[in-house]
Amino acid sequence: MTDTFRVFLVDDHAVFRSGVRTELGRETDIEVVGEAGGVADAIAGIESTKPDVVLLDVHMPDGGGVAVLSRISAGPVCLALSVSDAAEDVIAVIRAGARGYVTKTISGSELADGVRRVAGGDAVFSPRLAGFVLDSFTGKSNAPEPPLDPELDSLTPRELEVLRLLARGYTYREIAEDLFISVKTVETHASNVLRKTQQSNRNALTRWAHNRRID
Repeated sequence: MTDTFRVFLVDDHAVFRSGVRTELGRETDIEVVGEAGGVADAIAGIESTKPDVVLLDVHMPDGGGVAVLSRISAGPVCLALSVSDAAEDVIAVIRAGARGYVTKTISGSELADGVRRVAGGDAVFSPRLAGFVLDSFTGKSNAPEPPLDPELDSLTPRELEVLRLLARGYTYREIAEDLFISVKTVETHASNVLRKTQQSNRNALTRWAHNRRID
């Protein structure tokens, strides 16, 4: 390992990426060499910059952190950095190949330490999240897999992307720009999502999504 730890940041919130970049920029031995807000850009950026560590959001359009983990070649180690502390999210990304999982409540200095540790070969978790992983791999977890949810499972991948962005408060126009589709197509997807989830309006749909930790 070199004296400087090269980090690539993946998160679909630009403001959050900026904050992490600022925090890590205070560390003399950590360099953020690139960032991306989506799966495709993340894969391309990671392949071109060849970082030591990837800080990876769990919930993003196009499959999120698991999709990135499944498509990058061997090389960097990945540390999941998410707002979610749900057992199913932790277990899913660890099974996909992440070396650790921390939540976005972590301090800048703690995150920097996590980067150094995973780069050196350690697994990094908070005690509670580590318990999820241990329980899962020893067969003791009460929730090793996400529970069955017929309404959620009925959504197409594109409808799920639209749902996530709706739950984050995006307007139809913002969703259209983010997904490179027309506003009319977004409206059609949103209508399908409302029908399939049996929700009456956007506010109800947002509550429904948040209850399922879809964000």
